[in-house]
Amino acid sequence: MRSRRLIQCAAAAALALACSLAAAAFPDKPIRVVVPFPAGGATDLVARLLGFRLGQVLGQPVIVENRSGAGGNIGADVVAKAAADGYTLLLASPAEVAINQYLYASMPYDPAKDLAPVAKVASAPLVLVVNAQSPIDTLPALVKAMNARGTGANYASSGTGGPQHLAGEWFRLMSGMKMTHVPYKGGAPAMTGLLGGQVDLFFSGLPPAVPHLQAGKLRALAVTTAERSSLLPQVPTVAEQGYPGFAIENWQGVFAPGGTPPEVIALLARTIGQIAQEPDFSRQLQAQGAGPAFMDAAAFAGFVTAERAKYSKLVQESGAKAD
Repeated sequence: MRSRRLIQCAAAAALALACSLAAAAFPDKPIRVVVPFPAGGATDLVARLLGFRLGQVLGQPVIVENRSGAGGNIGADVVAKAAADGYTLLLASPAEVAINQYLYASMPYDPAKDLAPVAKVASAPLVLVVNAQSPIDTLPALVKAMNARGTGANYASSGTGGPQHLAGEWFRLMSGMKMTHVPYKGGAPAMTGLLGGQVDLFFSGLPPAVPHLQAGKLRALAVTTAERSSLLPQVPTVAEQGYPGFAIENWQGVFAPGGTPPEVIALLARTIGQIAQEPDFSRQLQAQGAGPAFMDAAAFAGFVTAERAKYSKLVQESGAKAD
């Protein structure tokens, strides 16, 4: 019995040493960053900006791979089931790690156990926009006008359960305004619906909205983050206009498979923190309507826990379900 225990202890020690040596050599081969959405979207753009610099700093190629579907669950599951060695990472948005588990009847992975937070990278607000032909120019005016209309407001989203939909539901709950959700299959058709007058308002991502705001086709009533956006400094927040505590951001962050060595996560987090401080990286993010929002692994883990609590309550109260 004693010999067996000694053998087990020796095996455990050998495994720990092997993991330690592997972590010390990290990285010694290419790194894969999985994006759980199609190419060209906000998450993909952040992944490619980060991946380019990460590869330069770490001295290994960083390959961005798009694995979209099921609201981000397909790509996230690829990473959740990958080897826990730091060579497969997820560039996530709120959906895959903080929302979907409350929307879907079943999940292929457990976000809290199967994905380890590495670092928060970027953040952007949503912007509540109306057609420029509308006379409405503030949130109080919107609520008053829509309440005076018997049918209330129709609001667009890029799909059921995403931050755009849940921003609308949260505003409905806080304002008491009658609102009907009109889900579209993507942000572009939702924007087309707003421009064409099929819906009254849209909690849009910032990059798609800015060109229409500049062209005078849309009017911005509010941004959804706790602070005003540097790209739209004249536009007040939702909270400023009578709804304290309202704050939804479209953020991106890096996750590794659960069980990835702490040394590897720490190295990746330090490197991402270094990149986030670079002026060129910041300017490139801002050109996409986002900004650097670095958090290390510990801070990011706390942030994600708070996001889960917020969205769990919001999904339950709104009755939102996955398509």
